[in-house]
Amino acid sequence: MSDDEKAVTIPAQADEPQLQGGTLTKDPAPGEVLLKVTGLQKHFPIKKGLLQRQVGAVHAVDGLDFEVRSGETLGVVGESGCGKSTMGRLITRLLEPTGGKIEFEGKDITHLGVSGMRPLRRNVQMIFQDPYSSLNPRHTIGTIVGAPFKLQGVEPEGGVKKEVQRLLEVVGLNPEHYNRYPHEFSGGQRQRIGIARALALNPKLVVADEPVSALDVSIQAQVVNLLDDLQQELGLTYVIIAHDLSVVRHVSDRIAVMYLGKIVELADRELLYKAPMHPYTKALMSAVPIPDPRRKNAKSDRILLQGDVPSPISPPSGCRFHTRCWKATQICTTTEPPLLQLQPGQQVACHHPENFADQAPQDTVLLTVAKEAEKLLGETALQESAETSAAVAATLSEEAAEPVSEPETGTDEEK
Repeated sequence: MSDDEKAVTIPAQADEPQLQGGTLTKDPAPGEVLLKVTGLQKHFPIKKGLLQRQVGAVHAVDGLDFEVRSGETLGVVGESGCGKSTMGRLITRLLEPTGGKIEFEGKDITHLGVSGMRPLRRNVQMIFQDPYSSLNPRHTIGTIVGAPFKLQGVEPEGGVKKEVQRLLEVVGLNPEHYNRYPHEFSGGQRQRIGIARALALNPKLVVADEPVSALDVSIQAQVVNLLDDLQQELGLTYVIIAHDLSVVRHVSDRIAVMYLGKIVELADRELLYKAPMHPYTKALMSAVPIPDPRRKNAKSDRILLQGDVPSPISPPSGCRFHTRCWKATQICTTTEPPLLQLQPGQQVACHHPENFADQAPQDTVLLTVAKEAEKLLGETALQESAETSAAVAATLSEEAAEPVSEPETGTDEEK
């Protein structure tokens, strides 16, 4: 029996009001803001010397603003080291934030202690990246998946063993695996065990930190489909962190693109893949291979970014992407672009966005690094970008130049 054919239901816990069907309880209405993050920061101190004085800090996350609505999936993408995993651990409060504010269901949880976080753990769970290191090799599967019940003092109806066996069946495993150890399972099976543990207490928000990156391609599809089925059946809300753009496109409703600790673009899935506005997003999209044999000999329009990602210890001033951007001008080095909504459903932090009129049209002189990066781009990509930007700018100029006419009265329609 496939995952899609299984009945995916988890009974509500005995100490909670039970809804029909035994699904999640006390859920906010779909579309309501479940998680709100404002100015979130995490700086890891760098200490040296005998007295361990702080000489610097790693700016892993440096000012994030976003919301996660109930029932949706927010995908987070970016290069390695951009702060995706740190962000996931911050919103689940596995790490203490340096600054900013985290609100869950309207409650400020930024600096809650252990006792204050304990009841919240039932509603916020995390699926870790490595299924081999996230499971204790000394414990059986029954002990691992049943640990949340013990820690929270919850006694499910029918007993812990029966509930754990039900959870194993929900994620596509045999209930008879209850007494086995993690080393007896494959990578995909271990990740399913991690998912079962995360779902044990019927959470409202699940943060999945690259849940399929350590798995084979064939197993990745199974786990992704399982997450999708569980969301539809249980009304879960996901924050999925990944570097595989195809996986993110398949499962996400909205996508946030991170670069060096900041969100540079946040948009609906279709808008982002159809017309990315930030140059970094466009470079990421150009790197996605197209599985079409007819394009085997076609000229690639891939955008090659020059240089490496700057160090998060001393990030560049202004726009952090200007050291690799082919559109960078002087204002990009001095002024940090705010994350603005340039069109409905799409927020961008860029002075010279793609497919839109420039936010700094007075600054047109490219930096030296931009001129060098421009030479690495394909001619087709540059031409398309220039033509699209010019067309959009012309349209916006025409709309701005048109006078606003007053409603006419009388029989002027016959003129």
